[in-house]
Amino acid sequence: MAGGIRGGDDDDLAENHEINVTPFIDVMLVLLIIFMVAAPLATVDVNVDLPVSNAPSSGRPDTPLWLTVGADGGLSLGNDPVAADALRGALDAATGGDPEARIFLRADQSVAYGELMGVMNRLRDAGYLKIALVGLDRVSAPPVAIDAAPGMAPAAAGQ
Repeated sequence: MAGGIRGGDDDDLAENHEINVTPFIDVMLVLLIIFMVAAPLATVDVNVDLPVSNAPSSGRPDTPLWLTVGADGGLSLGNDPVAADALRGALDAATGGDPEARIFLRADQSVAYGELMGVMNRLRDAGYLKIALVGLDRVSAPPVAIDAAPGMAPAAAGQ
């Protein structure tokens, strides 16, 4: 009998060699409840049905067409400054009128997001839909640029 005291004629208590498992079961049930509650909270899952692509990765073109937005909001196509109103004509001249040409868009860190979106809207209105956003690679970036944006992923992304 578990937990029973067996006594004899003398006042010494006899040792009980049976294991009392009730505290062990209590601890296990508490741990089970904790894990049952915590397990659904630990899974971060966003259901996304991603398409499959068979396209090979595209390399960098020999002569990329750079459109730069400076810190002052001025535009430059290659190394030549361009007015915002003349952007469509300058792009047509640089690409030979090919709206399928990829435009590499780069901007200064101090350029506001709204200004950058305005430039992208001008590109879209001109018919140029293939826009690649350019950023610094961690390998080639100066240490100051890496320290300035530790949470940013400075990589090139495009359509």
